[in-house]
Amino acid sequence: MEIITANELVSGAVVYLDAEGRWVQDVNAARRFMAGDAAERDEFVRRAKANIRLVSVEVEAVREVNGALVPDRLRARTRALGPAAPSGAPGQGR
Repeated sequence: MEIITANELVSGAVVYLDAEGRWVQDVNAARRFMAGDAAERDEFVRRAKANIRLVSVEVEAVREVNGALVPDRLRARTRALGPAAPSGAPGQGR
């Protein structure tokens, strides 16, 4: 199973394509593409790459674990589940 992810250019937010064709920040709302959906998935990727609001458009393999989507790659898991370091200016902590 795969999902499509990107970053919004202005905010830098990680976003996921949902079933309605919108870009949302909740990985669990992402549209799931199965092996037979490759042509449709590739068309969504092509359109996303042409969208000047999005950068780093990628297809990510995911698994469903206890009802939640979990990306296979560590980088994608970190993007989906939150930063590994505190946010904010250096020295501010959380």
